Amino acid sequence: MNAAGVDVAPRVRERVYYGWVVLGVACAAMIGTLPGRTQGLGLITEPLLRDLNIGRVAYAQMNLVATLIGGLFCLGIGRLIDRLGSRVVLTTTALALGLTVLAMSQATSAPAMLASITLTRGFGQSALSVISLAMVGKWFRRRLTRAMAVYSVVMSIGFMMAFPVVGSLVQSIGWRMAWAIIGLGLVFGLAPLAWVLDRSAPEAIGAEVDGGEGGPDDENDDTRANTTFGNALRTAAFWVFALAASMYGLVASGIGLLNESILVERGFTADVYYRALAVTAITGLAGNFVAGALAGRVSLRMILMAALLVLGAGLIGLAHVSTEAQVMAQAVTMGVGGGFVMVVFFSFWGRAYGRLDLGRIQGAAQVMTVLASAVGPLFLATWAERTGSYAAAFYLLAAMVAVLAVAAAVVTVPPGARTA
Repeated sequence: MNAAGVDVAPRVRERVYYGWVVLGVACAAMIGTLPGRTQGLGLITEPLLRDLNIGRVAYAQMNLVATLIGGLFCLGIGRLIDRLGSRVVLTTTALALGLTVLAMSQATSAPAMLASITLTRGFGQSALSVISLAMVGKWFRRRLTRAMAVYSVVMSIGFMMAFPVVGSLVQSIGWRMAWAIIGLGLVFGLAPLAWVLDRSAPEAIGAEVDGGEGGPDDENDDTRANTTFGNALRTAAFWVFALAASMYGLVASGIGLLNESILVERGFTADVYYRALAVTAITGLAGNFVAGALAGRVSLRMILMAALLVLGAGLIGLAHVSTEAQVMAQAVTMGVGGGFVMVVFFSFWGRAYGRLDLGRIQGAAQVMTVLASAVGPLFLATWAERTGSYAAAFYLLAAMVAVLAVAAAVVTVPPGARTA
């Protein structure tokens, strides 16, 4: 048993580091969270509401409750990963999510739908996300930011392919059949894949972290960085980085869900909204590439500060856009800022705190981002309803982002996260 809490087999040298295989499984797991994500549920919202005769306000309230409860799954799953390993936990969670999605495809009442959405949020958006991120953190240390950049790109491409495929299925065969197919894919695809290919840590197969690559301090690197869950929560850096990621989640979910309404207020039509979505997706992918390249040269702190400054500028710009070119420029800022935040969020916890309690640490950070994402749309919708405009809310959010950028600049960051 080593400091990471796993049994150690005799070390062997590999031509191809098995961590890259695990990273591929982790990407598949993250894409598998689709039915538990806002964007995934958005693909079936309209036919679901017509089918069950549920009003939009009632559905929004249902979604808020489901997201808040589901977010709690982040905490418990982290402890299980640290104690049982990702292989068992990922396989079990994929099965649970698949069975839940299958049950949801048969739901015929509002209470049944509430229970189904809550469990898809819990097993999907919350638990499976934490597992996926922790898997990569358990296998990479010095190359973690590089691995997470690759992870971000592959995951983004996977989602960009999955959304139109699922949308096409919903339109052609109905939301129930489409959801049933996804559920079967999780049960008979992702779960067996996890069991066959995933391994919980390099030591479990006699490998070295990062495949033995790195500088002369490799042997001591884990010892220096392995921080317990409680000690991680006592560092200011944990809260600054978690709050920064949560603020991005709040902004992205609020603007993402209400973007069409926001642009209509500024005098634009729905087709501009759809083009802006495409620009955000593409530039988000570019942001992943750039952040991954920068992470080898500058600290994660600097990347986060850049992301927050870009995000703040985008929020102020959104209150003033008056031409389509300005809308697209604002979409670029959201995409690039989001791509930067994604790489930092995926990389920071493992580099800063090591592998010992990584599941619990990432779980705590993830639950904050989930809760913030649940609040985002409600915050913007309520503000607009009471004031008649979104503009002042964007100024307030920009000010909060600026405060977090200052906090990121002055907070003491653990040594492992200062450079990639």
